Amino acid sequence: MHLFPQDRCLICHEIIHPAIGWGALFSQEKEHFICPKCDGRFEKIDGEACRICNRPFHSLDGKFRDGNLCHDCYRWEEEPEWQGFLDKNNSLFLYNDFLKEVIAKFKFRGDYVLAKVFAPFFKDELARIAPDFLVPIPLSRERLVERGFNQAAALLIASGYPTTELLTRIHSEKQSKKSRSERIHLPQVFKVEPNISLEGKKVVLVDDIYTTGSTLRHAAKLLKEAGAASIQSLTIAR
Repeated sequence: MHLFPQDRCLICHEIIHPAIGWGALFSQEKEHFICPKCDGRFEKIDGEACRICNRPFHSLDGKFRDGNLCHDCYRWEEEPEWQGFLDKNNSLFLYNDFLKEVIAKFKFRGDYVLAKVFAPFFKDELARIAPDFLVPIPLSRERLVERGFNQAAALLIASGYPTTELLTRIHSEKQSKKSRSERIHLPQVFKVEPNISLEGKKVVLVDDIYTTGSTLRHAAKLLKEAGAASIQSLTIAR
């Protein structure tokens, strides 16, 4: 018989050994999803960063910075067609090799339970932002069938938050492999649900990774044009 539950890390599957002390003996043991070693391999985003996309400036060459914006966001904001739609992206961690592998297991290999790893961080961020609507970036029908679940919706469900299906995807081409010019001039990839009033609402878009920002900006543009007051995004990785 074990005095403490034998939790296993959802990433490496090693037993998580709880701290033992008088405080632990007389309090309810908190459920743990990852071990300290795996937790230490996540790189939290902190310090000075781009005002819009949350890209850290400490690892960015100065020539790719324009004031409080990274050069990429500066160029997006220079385009009248895209200016002011995405107010702020919030990302939890840098997309290092460790996180890349964890997200691949979650997203492509169907390890749905890994959503629990990120749920505590999502809860903290969403409590701070306090949105009216939480909108997972939708997958194309083909990708949803292929994966079996929408990873963005899974993150919200694991965090105990309701999702609002405001968007459907009408164009499934991958944008990450396209040039910036091609991404800007792509036709709109989403359509908006017409029966939900967005007037004056604060919306948070949820996705797993902020890569180029193109997908999130397409969604933000559509929702702001439909009346939303502000659009932020929340992702695991940047």
